[in-house]
Amino acid sequence: MPLHSVVPAAVMAITRTVTVAAGRFAPGHLGELTAAVPFELVDAVVEETRTVQRRLRDLPSRVGVYFLLAMCLFPEVGYRLVWDKLTAGLAGAPVVRPSAKALRDLRRRLGSAPVKALFDVLAGPLAQPGTPGVRFGPYRTVSFDGCSSQRVADSERNRSWLGRRTSQGYPTLELMTLVETGTRALLGAVFGPTAEGETSYARRLLHLLRPDMLVLWDKGFDGNAFLAAVTATRAQVLGRLRSNRRTPVLCRLADGSYLSVLGDVKVRVIDAQITVTCADGTLFTGDYRLVTTLTDARRYPATTLTRLYHQRWEHESAYYALRHTLMDGRRLRSGDPAGVEQEMWALLTLYQVLRTVMVDAAESVPGTDPDRCGFTVALQAARDQVVTACNVITTTPGPAGMIRHRVLASLLPPRRPRVSTRKVKSPVSRYNEHFDDGRPETSRPVTRLDITVLVPTVEQRLLPTASRDDRPTHRSSRSRREQTLELLRADPGRTWSAHELAQQLGDITLYTMYRQLNRWTISGHIHKIDRGRYTARKPVPSLA
Repeated sequence: MPLHSVVPAAVMAITRTVTVAAGRFAPGHLGELTAAVPFELVDAVVEETRTVQRRLRDLPSRVGVYFLLAMCLFPEVGYRLVWDKLTAGLAGAPVVRPSAKALRDLRRRLGSAPVKALFDVLAGPLAQPGTPGVRFGPYRTVSFDGCSSQRVADSERNRSWLGRRTSQGYPTLELMTLVETGTRALLGAVFGPTAEGETSYARRLLHLLRPDMLVLWDKGFDGNAFLAAVTATRAQVLGRLRSNRRTPVLCRLADGSYLSVLGDVKVRVIDAQITVTCADGTLFTGDYRLVTTLTDARRYPATTLTRLYHQRWEHESAYYALRHTLMDGRRLRSGDPAGVEQEMWALLTLYQVLRTVMVDAAESVPGTDPDRCGFTVALQAARDQVVTACNVITTTPGPAGMIRHRVLASLLPPRRPRVSTRKVKSPVSRYNEHFDDGRPETSRPVTRLDITVLVPTVEQRLLPTASRDDRPTHRSSRSRREQTLELLRADPGRTWSAHELAQQLGDITLYTMYRQLNRWTISGHIHKIDRGRYTARKPVPSLA
C-alpha cells in the first residue's frame, strides 16, 4: 500500500502595531470608536464636571469614562471581564489588573455628570442636508416617543425610586427621546419614573426643536397644551389624533382634508383609511386621523403626508436597536438610582456613537440611505476592534476604517413595504382590545397600499365631545357620566354591561369604559351588579 506524502502545513506570522495612550491611560480607549470619542473630548468633559483625579491613580478618570462605555458595549459580562476586553490587545504593555471592587469604586468616583455631559456633546442630528431619507421638503423629520419597558436591577432603592414593576418583578424606567427619523440618531433624552408621564418628559426636550424641523408623534401627545408648546418653537407638526377628538370643520380643502382648530392653534386634519394588500392576498384596513400645521394642501397633499407619517415608526427601530440589539434584552446592572442614571447615560452615549459611525459610513458613498446600514454589523465590528485595540489613534480622517468597511459590505437592500408581526404578550395589557385589527400573524411583504382620504360631514361639528381636551365650558354640555346615567335611568329594571354602554355612547374604547364605570361605582353614582353589569338602581340586599 503506497504511502501518501505528508505536505507540511503553511504558516504565516502576522505582526500588528498597536498605538494607544501611554502609561496608566493605555486601557482608556474604545477601539475604532475612539475617533468619535477622542481623548481630548473626554478630558474636557471630566475637567468641566470636576471629576479629574486629584492624583495620578492606577485608574484615571479618563480611563473610567471609557470603561463605562465598554461596560455597555459588553453588557453580558462583569466588571473584570469588561476590563480584560479593554486590555486584551495591549499584550506586553504594563497595565494594571484591578479588582471588581476597584472598578465599582471608579464608577462611584465618577458619578453620572461626565457621561451625561458627553452625551449632551455628541447628541444631535447627524445627517447632511443632502443625505437621502432625512428631509421632507425643507424640513428635517424628527419624532417624540417614549419607552417604558427598560428593566433595571430589582433592589429596594430602585423600587422606591421607580415604583412600577413588570410582570417579572423588575422595576422599569421611562425613557423619552427625540430622534432624527432618517438616521435614528438621538437629539436628546430624559428618563425617570414612569408615573410622571410621557408628555411631561417630552416637554423637557422642546428646547431642541428648530424651525426647520417637522415633528412626528403618536396619539398620546395630541393634547392641546403640548401642541401649543411645540408650535411655539416654530417647528411644524404631523401627529396622530385620538379617535374621540372632536375637531370642528372650518374649511374643506380640495384633497379631502379640512382646516380646524385645537385649542388656540390653527391646524389641518386628515381622516384617512389605509388599505394594505399583502403578497399572499391578505387584505386589511386601518383608519388614521392626522393633524398637521402644514396647512397648504397644494404643497403638502393629504396622501403624501399620510405616507410620510409612517416614518414615525423609525423611532421604534431605534428603541429595538437600543434595548434588544445593544442590550440583548438585559436589564441594567446598577442597584441604586445613581448607578442607573450613570449607566443609562453611558448606554445612550454609546448608541449615539455607533449611529455616528454608521451615518459617516453611509455618507461616504453618495446616495446611500442610512437606514440600509445594519446596526448589528456596526456593533459587532466595534466590539472586535475594542478587543484588538485597533485604530485607537489614527491619522486617517473620515469614518472608522474597519467598521465602515463591514457596514458598507453588508448594506441591507432598499427598504421594501412590509407588514410587521404585532403581538401583545401580556394577557392583562390594555392593548389586547385593539389587537384584532386583521393583520396577519407573521411578517409579509406588501404589494399594494391604497390611501383614501375621508371627506368630513357637516354633522361632525354637532357630535358630543368625548375628549378631555375638547370639552366645552358652557353648562349645557352633557358629560359622559350624565349620558350614562340617562341610559341607566331610562330603563331602571335593566342591567347593562360595559360593552353595551360603550356601544350606545360610541367613540369610546372598552378599556376606558371599564375604568370610568369603576370610578363612578366607587363614587356611588351607579351600582355594580354581579358579573360586571351596571344599573342606576341600588341593589336590594338578599334576606337569605
